Amino acid sequence: MGFRLFVPTLAGATLRERLLACIGATIGIALTGVISGLAMGGGPHVALLVAPMGASAVLLFAVPSSPLAQPWSIIGGNSISALVGVTVALVVHDPVIASGLAVALAIAAMSFTRSLHPPGGAAALTAVLGGPAVLSFGFLFPLVPVALNSTILVA
Repeated sequence: MGFRLFVPTLAGATLRERLLACIGATIGIALTGVISGLAMGGGPHVALLVAPMGASAVLLFAVPSSPLAQPWSIIGGNSISALVGVTVALVVHDPVIASGLAVALAIAAMSFTRSLHPPGGAAALTAVLGGPAVLSFGFLFPLVPVALNSTILVA
């Protein structure tokens, strides 16, 4: 009986809607990876994806009417947060402090730009903890791959 207290209710989510969400996420993430890889010159078998896109896909396909799953929230929230994360990573060299600061400032930035999107916190964190692979992009990271991935996903 006590276990049921921890089980959330998905109001109105029928089996058909859940299957469509899974199919949409499969196609959306696959196309985002392929198109991003092609756009960066990596070919069709090189997926260029950042991890927060997985969480964005959950919101976009499982709860599409949520304010957190709207195009501006996804594109703006992820990109703005990645910009915040890169900036913090370049200024604050302690990864523990930089991680917390990047997520906190990303929340503030998303709030002020009306683009609140929880995966944006992960985009900021990715920018801080992504190491040389992310830092080599520098201030392009919020545009490519983050904004590119986000735009393709919602298209």
